Amino acid sequence: MSQLPFSELKLHTNVLENLSSLNYDMMTPIQAKSLPHILAGKDVIAQSQTGSGKTAAFGLGLLEKLDVKKMHVQSLVLCPTRELADQVAKELRKLARTVPNVKILTLCGGMPMRAQLGSLEYGAHMIVGTPGRIEDHLNRGSLQLKALQILVMDEADRMLEMGFQSALDAIVKHTPEQRQTLLFSATFQGQTKSIAKRMMQQPVIVQVASTHDDKSIEQHFYQVGDDDESRLQAIRLLLLQYKPESAVVFCNTKRETEDVANALIYEGFSALALNGDLEQRDRDQVMVRFANKSVSILVATDVAARGLDIDGLDAVINYELAHDSEIHVHRIGRTGRAGKQGVACTLFTLRDDYKMTVLGDYLERDINAEALPSKNLLKESAFKAVMTTLQIGGGKKQKLRPGDILGALTAGNDIAGKQVGKIHVMDQWAYVAVSRDVSKLALKKLGDGKLKGRSFRVRVI
Repeated sequence: MSQLPFSELKLHTNVLENLSSLNYDMMTPIQAKSLPHILAGKDVIAQSQTGSGKTAAFGLGLLEKLDVKKMHVQSLVLCPTRELADQVAKELRKLARTVPNVKILTLCGGMPMRAQLGSLEYGAHMIVGTPGRIEDHLNRGSLQLKALQILVMDEADRMLEMGFQSALDAIVKHTPEQRQTLLFSATFQGQTKSIAKRMMQQPVIVQVASTHDDKSIEQHFYQVGDDDESRLQAIRLLLLQYKPESAVVFCNTKRETEDVANALIYEGFSALALNGDLEQRDRDQVMVRFANKSVSILVATDVAARGLDIDGLDAVINYELAHDSEIHVHRIGRTGRAGKQGVACTLFTLRDDYKMTVLGDYLERDINAEALPSKNLLKESAFKAVMTTLQIGGGKKQKLRPGDILGALTAGNDIAGKQVGKIHVMDQWAYVAVSRDVSKLALKKLGDGKLKGRSFRVRVI
């Protein structure tokens, strides 16, 4: 089933041609199992992990039902975080690039309301957003869902964990009863089952096991003492042993993310905490710096890490065991993708004996504790991130483009193109990663020079 080509589906010719140009030839397991039901107009509950191709699964269904001649909201995709909503909207636009005049809007909290209100005045075919902001627009009357055909709840389990149940209920009340509802979730239990029962009609349930092959993830388990000092020393040893360019350390509480990140920074590592207490602007900076490799270690909670889409994540370290086995698999599945090898290290204590037994049964393997790397490693200096991030006090509103920033940095040939990393241009700010060894020169060039004929403030963050 997972080897079916997209050409087997009854899709519009231009959509199939676009899929071919994107090198989307064979369906992933979740696509093969869910797409026929989605195209048939059935409600679908799909359980699969991040990175399984679920966005294309429901995205193709949305496009197939779309009537571009009717400028009203025909589909709504709800996501738990702004980062995931941005990724979904980007993927939908990519899938829709050969369908003329498709308008896809992203409506998320943390972004200016006025700009969103202006965009909505001109109508849209598809909306991708977070529940809180969608509910705000519905209450204002700026968003109408009377003609909605398809409602998608992406990562429904995390939306419920984040407290969006009342917002989801309120949104559904604004949609027609005769609609198609698609629910995608990494887990399917408790609240997720309850909301599916209330909002869906005779749904087809499809399940796909983790798409991450055990062979691509090297799992290690280490028993530590039941105290912070033992755990932190173990984390340091593992980081010094593997020296990951990009690693995520998972904690179970917000407080732990701050404590662990601060302890790693004190020891000389480049680390940042990611949790739900961060303001959106601070969260954006954390995500940008980690994605562009100017921070090596992200210390995060499960909920805050939803929507992370980092290419080439080298390692995942569990500061403590996840609350359940499915979450453990979801955590480690962020490494070892796209044919690359990844490392997953998990710390546990004697008190975790029962949890470890349950996890072993779930993974269908015997779990044996390994010896931690030698403490002699603690004599080594902490490794630094390979890049540094510069923040520029201007963005899309000032007509800045990535090419302007790259051109200014590489002018004069004293900074090579390969020494410039990812460039993110936002509404009022822009961020550029540069190799650490040319960061001072890059700061001077951008600070003393001009972009678009204007001077901008530039600083290292």
